[in-house]
Amino acid sequence: MLTVRQSQERGYADHGWLKSFHSFSFAGYYDPAHMGWGNLRVINEDRIAPGTGFGTHGHRDMEIISYVMAGTLAHKDSMGNVRGIPPGDVQRMSAGSGVQHSEFNHAPNETTHFLQIWIEPNVKGITPGYEQKTFAQAEKRGALRLVASPDGAKGSVTIHADAALYAGYFDGAEQATLALDPARKAYVFLVRGELDVNGQKLKAGDAALIERESQITLRGGMDAEVLVFDLAA
Repeated sequence: MLTVRQSQERGYADHGWLKSFHSFSFAGYYDPAHMGWGNLRVINEDRIAPGTGFGTHGHRDMEIISYVMAGTLAHKDSMGNVRGIPPGDVQRMSAGSGVQHSEFNHAPNETTHFLQIWIEPNVKGITPGYEQKTFAQAEKRGALRLVASPDGAKGSVTIHADAALYAGYFDGAEQATLALDPARKAYVFLVRGELDVNGQKLKAGDAALIERESQITLRGGMDAEVLVFDLAA
């Protein structure tokens, strides 16, 4: 079963310095029909204005992934990490027993466009952790590249959650298939372009909520960038 949720159906918040689309209930946006999908709790598509950002704030017991599409996200945390996250990098922060961090766009003339992703952990109270890796676009061209997994398989970042995250680029005749366990859930988020997912056409910002399926087939891309989540039910 595949259900499409179109981009315009998401929650939206305009704070001036921050414009954010919420795939699931978050902050001032509440929709009891969209509280998460499996153990995926948050996908916020954020645009941070030049010279602004999120001041220091705290998290705990959550696996947080940042995926940057444009600009650079400056990260600083209470573990001592001070990093810039450019497009092509995947950052994982395990909040565990508690972490403080800030996120800024220090560029004077460029908006930072990124996805803030939260996945519920399968273990709580762990020591907070940080990891960041670069995944070349060539590895994702016409393929689903594993970028986050519970065991760090294939050089992916390691998350403390029963979930896997894949990223890919598809255009023209490029296509890929991902096998699924029908007892689990999957979630496809189209970052940009257009893409056919199991026969359903998605456009930028659209998502496919998938359950009781044995595979995902991606084809018919038009400058498409996509994230695919394999999730605990």
